[in-house]
Amino acid sequence: MKTFHNPHHALHQGREEMFRGRMVPCHEVPARLDFVLAELQRRPLGALQIPEVDDAALDTAIARVHTPRYTQFLAGAWDEWVAMDPSNAQRDALPSVWPLGNRNAFRTDVLPHNFAARLGLFSFDSGSPLTAGTWAAARGGAACALAAALDVLGGARSAFALTRPPGHHAGADFFGGYCFLNNAAIAAQALRDGGKQRVAVLDVDYHHGNGTQAIFYERADMLTVSIHGDPATEYPFFLGHADERGAGVGEGFNLNLPLPRGTNFATWNAALRQALDAVAAFKADALVVPMGLDTFEGDPISGFTLQSADYFAVGEALASASLPTVFTFEGGYAVDAVGSNAVNLLEGFARAV
Repeated sequence: MKTFHNPHHALHQGREEMFRGRMVPCHEVPARLDFVLAELQRRPLGALQIPEVDDAALDTAIARVHTPRYTQFLAGAWDEWVAMDPSNAQRDALPSVWPLGNRNAFRTDVLPHNFAARLGLFSFDSGSPLTAGTWAAARGGAACALAAALDVLGGARSAFALTRPPGHHAGADFFGGYCFLNNAAIAAQALRDGGKQRVAVLDVDYHHGNGTQAIFYERADMLTVSIHGDPATEYPFFLGHADERGAGVGEGFNLNLPLPRGTNFATWNAALRQALDAVAAFKADALVVPMGLDTFEGDPISGFTLQSADYFAVGEALASASLPTVFTFEGGYAVDAVGSNAVNLLEGFARAV
């Protein structure tokens, strides 16, 4: 299993985020990736390499998932932020105003000239700081996702896109949940464009993959499945309920499996089996796994109780789908444990193939 890691990830390093009503140091930090990379060097599963993808091909892959006005905003946002006030270079950009999604409440079709308004238009929380290096880091992550997908399309059984910031909360035209470009969706669409007829996305992060669901919600060629904390009590709150089944031709091609805070591995694993049954029934010919490790019992912003050893079994179960598989690195904020947990899952997968 090749690992494509992002050499630009540390350019995105937020200072503070809004968390439960107060400013706190960011939970999503460069050390998350560094610990995983170090563990992969200690327990190698395959080649570790920087993605080498054509810029034009990368632009196309991003544009297949995200809207032009959104990516244009991200690409120039930092320069606009600093142009407003040179002292802004010393602090990150966080949104403070949002257009509600209620019909007739606010318009989102007209792009405001005001930077603060556009920052809010393209985001859904105040916990995802935009920094000087956010665009470079996010674009480097998309390159990892595309490289992993291309490797699988070339015949590899699996590949791992090791990157941050994560991606599964990012929608076609919004960021949030520490995510700016949706790496899992970019990989899934690349697999589809490369000839895979039916692609399944099985999200095992503690938090619902709302961005991925939104991107593919009206598609019948993509199955989206997410096992996550119940949105009645858990972030991102406003999506991820069991009655969200897809829309239009996509009806029946979205499956949410919300679980209560405190869920143990036995119950979580039963949900994973249900998810894998759905993937099999869909007759997928490729699989993307947004690989969140924040299901771990020690995670500071989550609430399941998986143990480090459980991730071997998770990987083995995912391998039982017998599909070409792309993994994308998502959440996991017990930083000291995230490396071993990630490699346990990947090793479990690799030894079951």
